[in-house]
Amino acid sequence: MELFRQEHKKIWRRWSVRLSVLLCFLYVVVLGGFLTFQWLEFGTPNSEAGHGTHFDGYHNIRAQQKYAEQFAGALTDETVQAMTADFQRIDAENGYPAYYVTDYELLNTWIWTLYPELTDNSDWRNILHYAPPEKLSGFYARRDTLLSDFLDMNSQTGAEREYLLSLDAKTDKPYHYNWVRGWYIILNSAGELGIVLALFLSITLSPVFSEEWRWGTRNVISSTKNGRGKIAAAKLCAALAFAAELFFMAAAGLVAAQLIYFGVSGWDQPVQLIKLIAVAPMNMLQAEIYEYTCVFLASLGFAGMVLLISALSRSNFIALIASLALVYVPMAVGQYLPLWGQKLLDLIPFVGTPTDIFRTNTYHLFGAYIWSPWLLISVPVVLGLLCLPFAVKSWARQLKK
Repeated sequence: MELFRQEHKKIWRRWSVRLSVLLCFLYVVVLGGFLTFQWLEFGTPNSEAGHGTHFDGYHNIRAQQKYAEQFAGALTDETVQAMTADFQRIDAENGYPAYYVTDYELLNTWIWTLYPELTDNSDWRNILHYAPPEKLSGFYARRDTLLSDFLDMNSQTGAEREYLLSLDAKTDKPYHYNWVRGWYIILNSAGELGIVLALFLSITLSPVFSEEWRWGTRNVISSTKNGRGKIAAAKLCAALAFAAELFFMAAAGLVAAQLIYFGVSGWDQPVQLIKLIAVAPMNMLQAEIYEYTCVFLASLGFAGMVLLISALSRSNFIALIASLALVYVPMAVGQYLPLWGQKLLDLIPFVGTPTDIFRTNTYHLFGAYIWSPWLLISVPVVLGLLCLPFAVKSWARQLKK
């Protein structure tokens, strides 16, 4: 335990670590949380300036939540028609930005996706502005047809199709509706959190082993009474603890901002309200828990891989570049690979995204289909943990030389 405490303090004493933690907090929590909610994303439009938003996100969020309460409950055809009619009333009476209080982006997506025959190409406005409310019927039948057509177009047939439809059948209908926009922002930001953590974990953890070569302390370590293996294990545990600390600092800040601005209203809405063809049998709160768990486990998995790179490298710079390349190179080249190649790269920590819960991707393993989110939450951390014993052996072996 004493070795662990020493190595843990050693990580936190580095100025690069303290600066990285500060920058991570400012970017993720201050900019991505509080400023996004108060100003960038939810501030009311600045109609006088013609661009930008006011610094009034908290009050605007409350106004949007209050407006949505009149339609809260079971989402039926009548609900969609009433929401559309009320939007068009506000639009006709006051226009933009008066209708900013509504869930207009979500509603417009529903109508454009499910009722394409109502599109008027001669009207430059979004379909929500002119679609006849009385023609918006058959919401769930159209949604199921949309999902079925998407699976056919994606060549997901036979057993794979039945598997995905069985997942979708676990979500009760009619869907429960409340205010959606806040959850849309929250659930689509988890992937960005992973990308940011990958950057700062690379900076802070890549020198854990490689710096011993830089400072010439390997000979002292070789002769210590604790032994090479114990010191290496302490370094690993301290690095993994730091990775967990950095994640929880960022996640706690984001959750705090969420609770302050959004509360927990609408937690029981199904994720299908965000993306109609999603098959995830999850509500908003379950999806958020999954995404944060996915990022946390990816943080541990990525830390394990970075530690192996650090143990194999004698240069902090090379260890840093290799650690960054582990994530950002696959992300850059993945789009040029066939689908099977993209799926393999997605299993690397932080390369795959927890927002796969909105997709219908699967893996075919041992004659069975597995929905991609189940592998994206488990495989990255397993890969990282498998790297740990190799990191210990590699570093200890180099110290003998």
